[in-house]
Amino acid sequence: MLNHLIIEPMSEDLILWRCLHGGALCEGNIDNPRPDAQLDWPALRARNVPLLKKLINTYGSAAIAARDRDKVVAMLRFYPKTLCSFSDAGIGFCLQQAFPAGPKEELIARDFPPVEKLRDRTLFAHCMMVVSPKEEPDRYRRQGLAVRMVREMIRWARAYGWHCIETAAYEEIPLLYAISGSAGRKFWEKMGFRLVLQDREPGIKGELLEKVKNEAVAAGIPAERAANRYRMRLELV
Repeated sequence: MLNHLIIEPMSEDLILWRCLHGGALCEGNIDNPRPDAQLDWPALRARNVPLLKKLINTYGSAAIAARDRDKVVAMLRFYPKTLCSFSDAGIGFCLQQAFPAGPKEELIARDFPPVEKLRDRTLFAHCMMVVSPKEEPDRYRRQGLAVRMVREMIRWARAYGWHCIETAAYEEIPLLYAISGSAGRKFWEKMGFRLVLQDREPGIKGELLEKVKNEAVAAGIPAERAANRYRMRLELV
C-alpha cells in the first residue's frame, strides 16, 4: 500500500483540466502537454479551467486526486448529475474532447444551482484513472488507490449534502476500462453500490465489439455480456 500518498478533493491549487494519459500531473507540467494532432489543447484549457473553477466554487470540488508529493498520479472525476441536462451531452462527458463527446463551451455561462436547491442531489462518478505504466514505473496500480479515492468521494459527498452517487460500469474487461475510465461492476458492488439499470452500450460495435468479446471470453466472461452497461447507485441518506 502506498500509505504516503495523499487522497484529497481537487481544489483551485491545481485545476486538473486534463487527464493522466501523458503521465503524472503537477503545477510545473499541467499547462505544457505534449503536442497531439487530435487535441486542441489551448481550446480545451480555455473551456475546462473556468468550468472546473465554477464547479469548485459552487459545489466544493469536481474530482478526488491521489498525490505522490507534488504529483497527481490518480484521479476520480465527478459532477452533479443534473449538469447533463445543462450540457445536452448525455450522461457523461470527457474533458479531453470537444462537444458532443465533451461539454459545450456555453455551459460555463449557465447558472449552477447550489446543492441545497437541486431537486436531484445525485453525484455522478464519471471516470477514474491511474497514471499509465508507459509513463511511470507501474508502482501505482493494484495498490488500493481506487478504493481510497472512492471512499474519499463518499465522505466528501456526504459532507457536502449529496443524497446519492451513481456511476456507469461494465464487465471486468481491461479494454473497456482503458476507453471509458469506468471500473467494473464487481468493483462498485464491493464499494456498496447496487445495480439499478442494465442496458447495452451503443458505442460498442463493429471491430471494437469483436475485440471486447475476445477479451471477455479470455477472462471467463460470456461473450453476450461484453457490451453490457450497468448503472450503479449508492444511497448516502
